[in-house]
Amino acid sequence: MKELLSQLIRKPLGTWKDEEEIRWVLRRRLTKKEYKILSARAERNPTKEELLLKLRLDEKRYEELWEKIGKKLNLDSIKKELFRFESEGD
Repeated sequence: MKELLSQLIRKPLGTWKDEEEIRWVLRRRLTKKEYKILSARAERNPTKEELLLKLRLDEKRYEELWEKIGKKLNLDSIKKELFRFESEGD
């Protein structure tokens, strides 16, 4: 998941939080379909065609949602929840 997010986020703010925390933030901040698309692309399972059928999307809507995911992930408010800052003591 972190590899895919690294490709989508233009300016990281620090080090990544752990995988479980990242998934929790994404579930809360993305719609169900956006989250399913993101997690399916990260895991490469199911295939894109299977996902389109399962979510009842056409190719155009899928691409619109993918662009929307990229925009949301680059919002500072969401980035702050995905990254651990140097001042945090964990």
